[in-house]
Amino acid sequence: MVPSDPTDNPTVETETLITQLRRKEGNWVQWGHACQTLQKAGLSPQRIFEETGFEPIHQNQVIVAAQVYDSIAPLAADTVVAHFLQRGSDVLYELRVLSRDDRARTAEFALIHSIDADAIRDVVKAVKEYRYLKTLPEGFADSVGDAVAYSYWKLARQQDDLQARSRLIAQGLRFAASASARQQVEKLLTDFAVVKTRPAPRLPVFRLDSDSELSCVIPVAGEWPLATEDFQAVPLILPEEPFGVVKFSGTGAYAPIPGWQVILQAEDPVGLLATSTQLPNLPNAEVVEPVMVVIDRARRDWDEDDYFAVDTDGHISLQWFAEPPEGKLLGRLILVMRPKRILDEGYTRELWKFEE
Repeated sequence: MVPSDPTDNPTVETETLITQLRRKEGNWVQWGHACQTLQKAGLSPQRIFEETGFEPIHQNQVIVAAQVYDSIAPLAADTVVAHFLQRGSDVLYELRVLSRDDRARTAEFALIHSIDADAIRDVVKAVKEYRYLKTLPEGFADSVGDAVAYSYWKLARQQDDLQARSRLIAQGLRFAASASARQQVEKLLTDFAVVKTRPAPRLPVFRLDSDSELSCVIPVAGEWPLATEDFQAVPLILPEEPFGVVKFSGTGAYAPIPGWQVILQAEDPVGLLATSTQLPNLPNAEVVEPVMVVIDRARRDWDEDDYFAVDTDGHISLQWFAEPPEGKLLGRLILVMRPKRILDEGYTRELWKFEE
């Protein structure tokens, strides 16, 4: 009789993965795959923590970082793949917001320049902003090094303090990958003109602070008198945390929003669910949490103090324009709503380090 494969038995596989995590067997990529498999099997992050010692925030990091690793493995050099197989989950986690090609190139850049998890955030920000440009800046090439050098070049031009300006120029020269980019940065050594730019406005962020601000969403069956069959046809709604989004049989969903003036004055508000890391210039963006983005589709006139929804390759994106844009504006951002603050969220602010 041929023995059965242990993986055919979900209970056996679950126990095997829990033991692997408890003993920290294998590498962090395998830990990420194990955590993801256990969560898909129905185990909550808290249950996994109790069984293995991997805190929920740690589980999220290795799961996402392992996905990033899997995506860059076929593209990156063997030395890069081998390095990040053993360490650097915190670095790869920060690359999650980049495209697949940029992830691979940025991972190699991080290895070459010994970039840690704190510094890689600035690199990722520079690469993302570089990709938003319609054309490459004069003298700068399509590379991660030139993207980072360009970000320091811009910062240096805005700096009137010579010591701070010199530090930024040095950073730009350190990371510039092309000779032409180095020349552009070196020009700042003799050109002391200060080019001030208007900073991007802060996002209009609100946070739910009390239960009195929470509203209740109920379906409307019609007007009285109402037929019994019409009343019974109303679908059951089950609010989903943290914003109380409700879904029903059919298409669509509703979410309760407090009656703030900015909402009451909106003509055609539309809500979008997102995470804090997906939004530009969000205060305290290092705290990863769900947010509700509200866009008024009726307000499409450009204003330099607002963000707007625009179409980017078939998807909605939020952008700020210092000058009237050429493309069509789909609506003005009027609100970013964070969920009600939990009592103990200190653990979510601690940067966890794997013993890799």
